[in-house]
Amino acid sequence: MQQVIHFLRRLHANNDRPWFANHKADYQAAQARFNSFAETLVQHIARFDPSVAGLTAKDITYRIYRDTRFSTDKTPYKTHMGAYICRGGKKSGYSGYYVQVGVEAEAAHFGDIRWNTQNILAVGDYCLPPKVLQIVREDIAGGGGDFDRIVKQEADPRFGLVTDGALKRNPKGFDKEAPWSEYLRLKMYCLACSLDETEITAADAPERIARLLQTAKPLLDYVNRAVDYVREGGT
Repeated sequence: MQQVIHFLRRLHANNDRPWFANHKADYQAAQARFNSFAETLVQHIARFDPSVAGLTAKDITYRIYRDTRFSTDKTPYKTHMGAYICRGGKKSGYSGYYVQVGVEAEAAHFGDIRWNTQNILAVGDYCLPPKVLQIVREDIAGGGGDFDRIVKQEADPRFGLVTDGALKRNPKGFDKEAPWSEYLRLKMYCLACSLDETEITAADAPERIARLLQTAKPLLDYVNRAVDYVREGGT
């Protein structure tokens, strides 16, 4: 993975179309290396989550080209590579496991969590449909602390709950004194943590990362249970 990080650092310093065109072969080699890394990670995750078995790089990775139409930042390329590993692939609508590799010189922003690295792991979803969001909140309110246990006891302590954009008051339909209100006010249900470069470039990185992600699978199951309920016509 050092090859990937090396290319992304060079891209960060030369983020323009002429440079990219002149180094297209370097990009393709770096992307191929990341794709191999991502597919190996899928194999390790599938050992504890068979729903992702057989996913390929095409199913889980993203284009490096940025959509600059509505952004003040007009640099044409992302300075990170990411993979979203979930049942059915990245467009399925299910919550999943996200891994991102990037340049450490550029601060990362994931929700309200900020690190001096672009190497990020996340589990869950940051943009749930309204009906799914409602079901997750109802489950939390009536769960007797099960969500709190998942976040504080089951997930590895390196993970933090993303609270970006949380409501100041409980959402409509929930009493202001409802149990676990701090969770009901969330707009996204996602755990995230950062990795240092040595963790990303280690020979056994996919296996180690999978073990870390496994600890957050209970949160993923919690959210995807609501996704399934809504898809099956639950109200």
